[in-house]
Amino acid sequence: MLLTSAAKAARRLGASDRAVSGCQLTIHGAIDIRNPHPLSLPIMIRLATVLTPVSDENLQLAAQCGVTDLVHRYPGPDANVLRQAMARAATFGLRISVVEGYLPIENLKLGTDDGTELLAMQRLLQQLADLGVPLLCYNFMAGTDWARTRLDAPERGGAKVTAFHLADVEQAVLLGYRPTDPRHEASARSLSPDQLWQNLDRLLNALLPVAEKCDVTLAMHPDDPPLPTLLGKPRIMHSLESFRRLLAMAPSPSNRICFCQGTFAAMGVDIPSAIEELGSQIAYVHFRDVRGTAESFTETFHDNGPTDMAAAMRALRAVGFAGPIRPDHVPQLVGEDDGEPGYTMRGRLFAYGYIRGLLDATE
Repeated sequence: MLLTSAAKAARRLGASDRAVSGCQLTIHGAIDIRNPHPLSLPIMIRLATVLTPVSDENLQLAAQCGVTDLVHRYPGPDANVLRQAMARAATFGLRISVVEGYLPIENLKLGTDDGTELLAMQRLLQQLADLGVPLLCYNFMAGTDWARTRLDAPERGGAKVTAFHLADVEQAVLLGYRPTDPRHEASARSLSPDQLWQNLDRLLNALLPVAEKCDVTLAMHPDDPPLPTLLGKPRIMHSLESFRRLLAMAPSPSNRICFCQGTFAAMGVDIPSAIEELGSQIAYVHFRDVRGTAESFTETFHDNGPTDMAAAMRALRAVGFAGPIRPDHVPQLVGEDDGEPGYTMRGRLFAYGYIRGLLDATE
């Protein structure tokens, strides 16, 4: 069960009580002329984005399309990396409000951490608090990340999208996964779902009290594809029931959900109903759609899939969602064949306009 003492979490992390309590002190002292109230963001849905690459041109294009928030990948232990990125974004009128991706938690997922990753994550929470970044998005896909078996499936007008077909799983590409230790493969395959839940419980017990002190929210992303196993490795965040269990096992204002709409759609749930149920527990939204099931699906343009996207946005409005919403995987348009699948810029420009239209229509 969730620990009630931040000091106990600090000791588990190998840190001092002063290090943890410093989160709160640092937050109140963190004043930046570009963002004088870094943790007091407006209560509204804010259009966010990942940029690949994070070039001046892409930063300007995002700002021109009405994006306000940036999502930054794990910056590493040096706080200056994120600080400099924030200063650069501010010159375009943008702010970094989410850190997501490539977190140092693989051994924590596997239950093999020697304390190094826990300490790194505690320091990251303190760093985010110091800089006024209120949201940390993570996943619990041990030994994998989001996976696809095809990166060039055809969409409207010859655009290319990613697809997953379980029948072709042996040729799956693990996108976003950077293995750092060859032993991870064997460790992941030896896990049971119960062990994964236990490892997640330990992670939350250790980090949530620190996150609460730092006023930072942890947002869990679902498994993509949402399957109970992938390549012989168990997964646990693959159903609506999984998220009910996550919220029940660690009741905390810092334990919330990244509602990746395309992944929930692949689970077969009704999207507006799922949003209504999860309600205030949704801290962050990945807005996208897929056609098919968890075993076989293809990504779509935002306006070309089976989900009623306007109904989804109305549901987010109805539950009072106030946070960042970003277009997730987008089609590769003409001229972008060399780009990163799902993360090229031209498709993202289309998505910005589509999402802004829905935001305006449902305000």
